Amino acid sequence: MLIGYARVSRDKQDLAAQVEGLERLGVDAERIYTDKLTGRTAARPGLQSAIAATREGDTFVVTKLDRLGRSVPDLRDITHDLHARGVALQMAGTIYDPTDPFGKFFLTTLAAVAEFEADMISMRTKEGLAVARAKGRLNGKPPKLSQRQHMKVLTEYESGTTTPGELAQDYGVDRATIYRTIDRAKKMREGSQ
Repeated sequence: MLIGYARVSRDKQDLAAQVEGLERLGVDAERIYTDKLTGRTAARPGLQSAIAATREGDTFVVTKLDRLGRSVPDLRDITHDLHARGVALQMAGTIYDPTDPFGKFFLTTLAAVAEFEADMISMRTKEGLAVARAKGRLNGKPPKLSQRQHMKVLTEYESGTTTPGELAQDYGVDRATIYRTIDRAKKMREGSQ
């Protein structure tokens, strides 16, 4: 039996390409397990369920090795666990044996490249954030409402004729945004006096 696993790193990424790839490799849709995770978290419920679903003689299928794990020790542990259970590892149509010298070398090399890539992405992100902070540009997301709208919201709120809920409906935002807008508008007003 073929058991498939797909993973993306961010909520905004789509699993569709990996799932389609697994189906092209012969994995039944009901036997595809997925995770949507951020960072290098060890807790991967989809992966744990996929491994638990395997039985001796099954084949564990991924489209790319870096979808299975991002560090050499992590991938080594997973491949050894699969092998110990009598489960083969198939990546993009090729089966790898971690006990075979070539298979072991290939898996270790791919895992090292995946780990290096993840480390480089992390390093570039940290460098970019440091540069943005130094330039004073790292303040989170920009406000949903313009400065002019901030002042209008504050005026309407202080008039007492409109509730934060009504303002949220009028401006197409949630109430938490209205409360933040009111706080920002008060600070803007104090800064201009």
